[in-house]
Amino acid sequence: MPATSTANADQARQDMVDTLLRLQTEWNMTPISARVEEVLRKVPRHAFVPEASLAEAYETDYAVPIRRAEDGLITSSMSAVRVQAMMLDQAGLEPGMRVLEIGSGGYNAALASELVGPAGEVTTVDIDADVTGRARRYLDATGYGNVRVVTRDAEFGVAEFAPYDRIIVTVRAWDLPPAWTAQLAGGGRLVAPMRLRGVSRTVAFDLADDGHLVSRPDHHLTVFVPMQGAGAHEERGIAVQGEDIALYDVEESVDVAALRAALHGPRAEFWPGVEFVYPDRMHLWTAAHADRHATLHISGDVVEHGPAGRVAQRPTPVVLADGGSVAVRAKRATGGGRFETGVFAYGPHGREAAEHYVDILRAWAKRKDTMARIEVWPSGTPDADLPEDRVRVLDKPHTRTVLSWP
Repeated sequence: MPATSTANADQARQDMVDTLLRLQTEWNMTPISARVEEVLRKVPRHAFVPEASLAEAYETDYAVPIRRAEDGLITSSMSAVRVQAMMLDQAGLEPGMRVLEIGSGGYNAALASELVGPAGEVTTVDIDADVTGRARRYLDATGYGNVRVVTRDAEFGVAEFAPYDRIIVTVRAWDLPPAWTAQLAGGGRLVAPMRLRGVSRTVAFDLADDGHLVSRPDHHLTVFVPMQGAGAHEERGIAVQGEDIALYDVEESVDVAALRAALHGPRAEFWPGVEFVYPDRMHLWTAAHADRHATLHISGDVVEHGPAGRVAQRPTPVVLADGGSVAVRAKRATGGGRFETGVFAYGPHGREAAEHYVDILRAWAKRKDTMARIEVWPSGTPDADLPEDRVRVLDKPHTRTVLSWP
């Protein structure tokens, strides 16, 4: 790269970190650690995505596409630096640690290599040979030839270099395969983007003495490309109105025609006086406490002009009822930049769903400052061995995930 271009890239990298720090202050977020800031200022992010412009490579909240399927769907990307910094701090990498990264872009492995130092080890694994091939090339070209790059289905980990002090998963994991926990060292930590009844959360888990995983109190909303291979899980939505309105994470049969008619019909509004704060935490609370929960995906145009206007967020958690009825969370301004959360009720039984939703929101208002505790146990664990204060148990092929609010 010419000297001028190198200087431009160096400046773009410093500007990226400065912007990230400023935004974290403005948004009242926990600032990145000094060690993570240092490596972000050092590792040339643009060198791992040469197809992107400098502006794209160093945008703080932009995930750079690396590989797409034939239908255009992104199957691999370099995560936004905001998310990478957050996950590295969640992982708490220290010099001398052994790290397994699941999902290979190269850049994140280089950051991890800097954090664990020459006495540490970093292994990155991906199922796609094209992805690992480019990761290998760019790691070598930037001086990180010490990072191991492995091509295989990450569902089974990389046992030959285990145990790992930290495992960082950079793809969306619908379930946590037993190999990951088995390959953690005692007292190790797993950081993974999970799907919890339709809610996306990146969670840092510590490995307990009895072998189950216990979340640390710093999980965050993130969006990742889904896992491929044996751990793949297809999330299929129910089209309600073309591509404008769809229902996901449904656990029951739905009368789509009745639901469509309900959303275009009259609605009742309920405003229980609950402030709209911490919406992501509120979503997880709702998902755990609602009897008939689903997630409504609505296009921007429909939010502005369609039948379900003024929804609280997109996607939005909803509560279903019989006859195509539904209760949708909404919000309205109360002045001074503050908002109130409420519920829109649609359909013949919408009021019943809305009353249930309002009870959930009122209970949330008393616990809004409390982060959920998320624990993951092996499938087959008896109910008697699960925490007594559990609110919701999510059963999947490999695990039983327990949600509670201590």
